[in-house]
Amino acid sequence: MNFPFVYHSATFLLLFATHAMQSSSSNILTDKEALLSLKALITDPSNSLSSWNETTTVCKWHGVSCNRAQQRVSGLDLQGLGLQGSISPHIGNLSSLTFLNLQDNQLSGTIPSQLGSLSSLNILNISSNFINGLIPQTILNCYELTVLDLSNNLITGSIPQNLKLLSKLQIMKLGKNKLNGVIPNSIGNISSLTFLDLGTNTLTGSIPNELGHLYKLQHLELSINNLTGTVPPSLYNVSSLAFFALSANNLHGEIPADVGFTLPNLIFFHLCMNEFTGLIPPSLHNVTKIQSIRLSYNFLDGSVPPGLNMLYELTMYKIGYNRLVSTDTNVLHFITSLANCSKLKFLAFDGNFFEGVIPDTVGNLSTSLSSLYMGENHIFGSIPKSIGQLTCLTLLNVSQNLISGEIPEEISKLSELQELLLSGNEIQGSIPAALGSLTKLINLDLSDNSLAGTIPSTFSNYQSLQSLDLSNNKLNASIPTEIFSISSLSSSLNLSRNLLSGPLPEEIERLENVVAIDFSDNLLSGDIPESMGNCHSLQVLSLSNNSFTGFIPEQISNLKGLQSLDLSSNQLSGSIPSDLGKLGGLQFLNLSFNDLQGVIPNEGIFKNPSRFHLQGNSKLCNSSSPSWCQQSCKCGGKIRFPIIIVICVNVFVLVIVAWIVFTRTRRRKNPAKVSANSNSNTNTFKSLHPLISYEKLLRSTENFSTSHLIGTGSFGSVFEGVLSDGMMIAIKVLNLATDGAARSFLAECEALKNAKHRNLVKLITSCSSIDFENRDFIALVYEFMRGGSLEDLIHGARELSVLDRLNIAMDVASALDYLHNDCQPPVVHCDLKPSNVLLDENMNAKVGDFGLANLMVDQEPSSSTNWIKGSIGYIPPEYGYGGRVSTRGDVYSYGVMLLELVTGKRPTNEVFQQGLSLEKWVRMAFPDRIMEVIDPKLVATYELTTNGGLMISSEKQEVYMISMVGVGLACATDTPETRIGMRDVMHQLNDIKDTLIHEALSN
Repeated sequence: MNFPFVYHSATFLLLFATHAMQSSSSNILTDKEALLSLKALITDPSNSLSSWNETTTVCKWHGVSCNRAQQRVSGLDLQGLGLQGSISPHIGNLSSLTFLNLQDNQLSGTIPSQLGSLSSLNILNISSNFINGLIPQTILNCYELTVLDLSNNLITGSIPQNLKLLSKLQIMKLGKNKLNGVIPNSIGNISSLTFLDLGTNTLTGSIPNELGHLYKLQHLELSINNLTGTVPPSLYNVSSLAFFALSANNLHGEIPADVGFTLPNLIFFHLCMNEFTGLIPPSLHNVTKIQSIRLSYNFLDGSVPPGLNMLYELTMYKIGYNRLVSTDTNVLHFITSLANCSKLKFLAFDGNFFEGVIPDTVGNLSTSLSSLYMGENHIFGSIPKSIGQLTCLTLLNVSQNLISGEIPEEISKLSELQELLLSGNEIQGSIPAALGSLTKLINLDLSDNSLAGTIPSTFSNYQSLQSLDLSNNKLNASIPTEIFSISSLSSSLNLSRNLLSGPLPEEIERLENVVAIDFSDNLLSGDIPESMGNCHSLQVLSLSNNSFTGFIPEQISNLKGLQSLDLSSNQLSGSIPSDLGKLGGLQFLNLSFNDLQGVIPNEGIFKNPSRFHLQGNSKLCNSSSPSWCQQSCKCGGKIRFPIIIVICVNVFVLVIVAWIVFTRTRRRKNPAKVSANSNSNTNTFKSLHPLISYEKLLRSTENFSTSHLIGTGSFGSVFEGVLSDGMMIAIKVLNLATDGAARSFLAECEALKNAKHRNLVKLITSCSSIDFENRDFIALVYEFMRGGSLEDLIHGARELSVLDRLNIAMDVASALDYLHNDCQPPVVHCDLKPSNVLLDENMNAKVGDFGLANLMVDQEPSSSTNWIKGSIGYIPPEYGYGGRVSTRGDVYSYGVMLLELVTGKRPTNEVFQQGLSLEKWVRMAFPDRIMEVIDPKLVATYELTTNGGLMISSEKQEVYMISMVGVGLACATDTPETRIGMRDVMHQLNDIKDTLIHEALSN
């Protein structure tokens, strides 16, 4: 009797099951279609996704995991497959996805907003790709997220404000992007957060006090941003913090004295490269588990507090470049207290005011110690013999102190040493022959001491040495031929300002790879060897102030990359080799004060009187002299060639002669970052930037047509290109036939591989390939700057207001401030000038062309590039006296450029003769007669200057112009120590702008 009911119930259950099966089938089909759509937009060079096809089961595809109960795709792990292309919006159809990992590929494009449909997603990792665009607001719909990792991409815009919606988030990594704006306060409401990384962006504003509410936070990384203000006291109370990094910002204030008690779990404490003042908190040395303390490049004063002997886990202790002093002016006691730190690998206390001797207990430091920086203090006494016990040292820097005594032979026991820097002391005695056993040395600098005796022949053991500087000592006898067997020398060989005598050996030809040789100011004699012409990599050669005789070898003309040649103040005779005029790269030539005769060549460098010097050669005459002069070359002591003009055209060139001849840089590099192998630098660069094919560049420029050519330079040409997607690019093609082009490429790669800033021309990618004629092809691809160069803007017809010029000056200053203070290691541009500043369509200025850049570690130039070619008029004076490459050199160039921006006059203008320079011309008019030097085009805009409706009276504008000129003059002083830093420049220009805007609004 119940049969009909049972029958209908069974029918219903059968229909329900059939519908469920159809629904499940439909869902798995949807997942399959979504995955195939994802694959369609991806290039798979490793063929890892070959299993993704219509005939196989989705759940058996590579990287795919499924929920067994529902047979839905729940996980997708495609990490590290080298995938290229973009992320398909159809990924939002994987509605059961809980795990998505696309880390470490080469994906580009934007993050699809459809990701917000994945409401079950727990883990999202798209790190280490080339993703650009904004973080989509829809990502806030993924309420179940516990891990969000978008780090190491090219993501722009601001961090979404309403992050508190992701209430279950434990790990958030947004570091190493291009994010701007402020840190949202709402992050402080994500109470579950344990890991927060926002480092290496361009975030501004202050650190929100709300971050102090994250009581579970263990890892905080905010380094390398533009954060300002003080650190919220609440943040120092998050007792769970183990990793605390705020380095390379603009933060100030004092570090709390009790920080070691309020943050008892600290392992990493990094506050370097800020503006912190006050003392090193004594309580910090009570955190016995701490491993890394980095407080360098601040304004900390006082002494090193006690307690270091209790830090058994310490591996890094960096307190360099502060204002620290010794507790006892006789002995550096804190070195002794570090003896218990058996895991210490890196110790730097350079650039302070420490006095006293290095204690013998320095030899008791950790046997794991690899880098020891003690330079630029007031340390005296001798170097202890116990230093030889630190057998793992790769770098020892005691330069620029008051060290006396002799070099202890025990240093020769440091078999791992790669950098030995003892320059700028009062060391006496001879150079120990035992130093020749340091076969791993890359850089040896013993310059500026009182060393005597001979150069050890054991130096021939150096087969990795790149730079050798023994200048400004009292070394005597002849140059041992063994020196020329160091085939690895690729940077520099500087033996200048000694008492070396005898002839220059023919074996010098073995130095095929060296860039610069300086043997000036010695007692060398004899002929200049013809074999010098085999030093094919030579860019800078100085043999001045010796007693060389004979002719100038014709073979010097074989040095196609030669940029500076100084043979002045010798006893050379004969004629000037005519082929010197064919050296296209030669920028400076000094043959003065010899006994040369004959006709002066009239091509190449000889067409530019400001770049060569021949005074003191009374038998020379030029080709325009009467025929009798050309035949007999007896000009009666009267040189028809205008030598006086040569001297007076550019006194600034005379000042920089010694620099162009030879730069005496002293490096304190981290050897781990030094590589003589150019391929390693290039490979590192390639790993950070997606490459583009030669064929694509060829198509984008219509076979590199001259109609696409937009500029040429020392090492190549720049073309305008349009990619298939319509993107406009600028392509810098290296002319590899030009000596120095490859080095320029490596310098640019090294300088830009980690640099990200809104005021740097964006390096998009590179191309290293073979062209259709089977020749090597190397190019760098940049964003296209539609506004042209600042040089064109200054000297063109367009009128620029005070505010326009101020904004441009601030943009450039911001870029330099970032390079000098926020990059690690710091970058010195070395060729700042208006033609290397480009503008976009919105008049935003960006600095480009890093072909001459120097990387610096602790304010010393690296081996990326070692010789500043620079541009006449912008090169700082100290380089002319052999001064070291420094950020202060860029400051000088910036000052000259700022004065040019205000006056409209180039520093090479013909009016600047007989000792007058742009800087001196402006300084004579400053401040009372400033209107006499202001750009006339700027004066024309005085009566009506607008910026979004703002108007400034001409009288007030004059005040602002005086302020801008004052900044330029403060930068362009002759002495580097008196120049202000770029961070100060930024502050002063900001104040000028704030006052200007306030004045305009009040009108």
